[in-house]
Amino acid sequence: MKEYDIEELSKNLDFKSGEMVNIGNGIFLTNREIEILEIYQVPYKNCHTLKEIIFNIEKVMEEMDIPEDELDLVSSSIAERDYYQNTNY
Repeated sequence: MKEYDIEELSKNLDFKSGEMVNIGNGIFLTNREIEILEIYQVPYKNCHTLKEIIFNIEKVMEEMDIPEDELDLVSSSIAERDYYQNTNY
């Protein structure tokens, strides 16, 4: 049975990328989502809703005319967050 050094493993964990950041207007994104949006130059800073950010992602994906898996994952993550934040159940 292989032994693992817990302290060494825990040093390599990235908690910062999943941290939620308030970008204003009550919108929260993770550091990783922000990083990807900036890489693809998706305008998100002046958006008032998560749906508006999703719209901008789709617009950028269409303009690039190529499917971007990373950008699509961000869109899906934001859409799921929007659903749970704005659904009364």
